[in-house]
Amino acid sequence: MTRRRLPSLNALVAFEASARLGRMTLAADELAVTHGAISRHVRHLEDVLGIRLFEGPKNALRLTEAGQTLLSHLTTGLDRIEAGVRAVADEEEGALDVSCNGTFSMRWLIPRLYRFQELHPGIEVRLSASYAPVDFARERYEVAIRSLDHTLPPDAPVTTLFAESVGPVLSPALAARLTLKQPQDLARGPLLHTITRRYAWEDWAARAADWHGADLPGTEYEHFYYMLEAATGGLGVCIAPWQLVIDDIRAGRLVAPFGFVPSGMDYVAVRRPRRNRKAQAFCAWLAQEAEKTPTPSSRGS
Repeated sequence: MTRRRLPSLNALVAFEASARLGRMTLAADELAVTHGAISRHVRHLEDVLGIRLFEGPKNALRLTEAGQTLLSHLTTGLDRIEAGVRAVADEEEGALDVSCNGTFSMRWLIPRLYRFQELHPGIEVRLSASYAPVDFARERYEVAIRSLDHTLPPDAPVTTLFAESVGPVLSPALAARLTLKQPQDLARGPLLHTITRRYAWEDWAARAADWHGADLPGTEYEHFYYMLEAATGGLGVCIAPWQLVIDDIRAGRLVAPFGFVPSGMDYVAVRRPRRNRKAQAFCAWLAQEAEKTPTPSSRGS
């Protein structure tokens, strides 16, 4: 097998940081070494390669063409090395990348996340929003929280959080104006929809009110979160999962006059099929928080 012929890794890292940040002093700060050490590493690398990587005065160095070429390869390569190390590391502290439905993050997870930080101050939870199927092969996250409407990766540990229940919610002021006595009375009010769940009204009407074939037009919103904000602001009635509106109902910002019914979906947390203490701790905490979440009323919350 052909032996790799590479200069000193320390020299390559010192050059990459200097070129990326634009100054050797900044590279020294990032790598926690002296400015002199960075300068010596860069000079050594230039001697080994037999080319100049920087040009210009010391206080205004700029990359040569060769330096620009080397930087592009080094940054990509070091990023891949870092990703590979992170993929196999099993540390108790550090960053934990979590992918989650954006509305679920804002309405359920983030309001409770401070309790996880109190228990694990050394773990930094980095949230990213996604509705896509879980794909650990293509994505960098360690944990994904989803409503279970697609196939999960094989062998991935799954923590079931709770079964989803849905129902119509609206502001107290709008509820008073509509004098709601039976589900069909909702048709008199402005109804809200979202493109992410186009058939939410029809599904709920058939499941909870025996309201088959009802024509339920209304205002459509691009994002679920916008629709919930519109309902809170008194703009109409929407179908929402209990777990996403529980805090608003408790605070009196929303009411659910006809309660909630199971939608047939579960919320789950899925983690990569390998040992990761940060991910395990986070999923265990999620399960505890989910257990604390009360179940909804089937009528008149």
